[in-house]
Amino acid sequence: MGRKLLWALLVAGLGLTSGARADDYPTHPITIIVPFAAGGPSDAMARVLAERMRISLGQPLVVENVTGAGGSIGVARAVQSPPDGYTISFGHLGTHVANGAVYKLKYDLVADIEPVVLLPSNPMIVVSKNAVPATSLKELIEWLKSRPSPPTAGTAGAGSGSHIAGVYFESVSGIKLQYVPYRGTAPALNDLIAGQIDLIVDQTSNSIAQVRAGTIRAYAITDSKRLASAPGIPTAEEAGLKGFNMTLWSGLWVPKGTPKEIVAKLNAAAVEALNDPAVRKQLEGQGLEMTPKDQLTPEALGARQKAEIAKWWPIIKAANIKVD
Repeated sequence: MGRKLLWALLVAGLGLTSGARADDYPTHPITIIVPFAAGGPSDAMARVLAERMRISLGQPLVVENVTGAGGSIGVARAVQSPPDGYTISFGHLGTHVANGAVYKLKYDLVADIEPVVLLPSNPMIVVSKNAVPATSLKELIEWLKSRPSPPTAGTAGAGSGSHIAGVYFESVSGIKLQYVPYRGTAPALNDLIAGQIDLIVDQTSNSIAQVRAGTIRAYAITDSKRLASAPGIPTAEEAGLKGFNMTLWSGLWVPKGTPKEIVAKLNAAAVEALNDPAVRKQLEGQGLEMTPKDQLTPEALGARQKAEIAKWWPIIKAANIKVD
């Protein structure tokens, strides 16, 4: 009887300690691990959110870029961190869905992390170096098919959003590409501007500024409607390529076991940031589509992730995209 009472008191004490930590959270800076290079679309979104979430949480949010293996190294770093709310995993369709079908991960993309919030989505855009003679998507496909060897396409690594989008582009257009992996689409874009590679099926937010500057050429976006921020770029459907629809959504996760109260605080801070007119203007200016307000919940992100795993894993495996 004495042992049972002692155990009950110990459990109750641990519960009170955990609750106190959750009530006091955060007491020091929080790290957001972005699994791609600085300067890319994921990094840009994370930094905008981090700056605004700092106001709500009262502590700095520091972005740490941990690159490699299509983002799986950065995600692993976050998954293996203490479940105390001080390490957040930033990711998207590539890192938190596709990588499970591409890499032999040492973590489970669903069981080992807790969803926090579904972030704005990013339609993909087909862009090429200016030396490519095509001026329309139809002409681009004809030019790609006419090459004696497969044209080069930059990606952020095997299984990344840009790689999956490229494979998808191949399947619906009948072209063949030679993929060049980078540690993020920011360095890939630099090489595209320099003419070192032929094209990228990129996140719109990464390429749109260079399209506007005239340093690269855009052909179509993979959304069902034109972007308000770039109305002159047609959808793939309008450009004559049916079935080429893909949106790269993003999200925030924390390690499994993070107290629900802390997850709720992080969600509230992120939602407050996303509802801030200044933040919305910044993100929409990058070509991002804001998340509907009724989808700004941990449950919505969890449901989206599971649905996308069911959709994309068979496609990825059929294309034999894998890295040991």
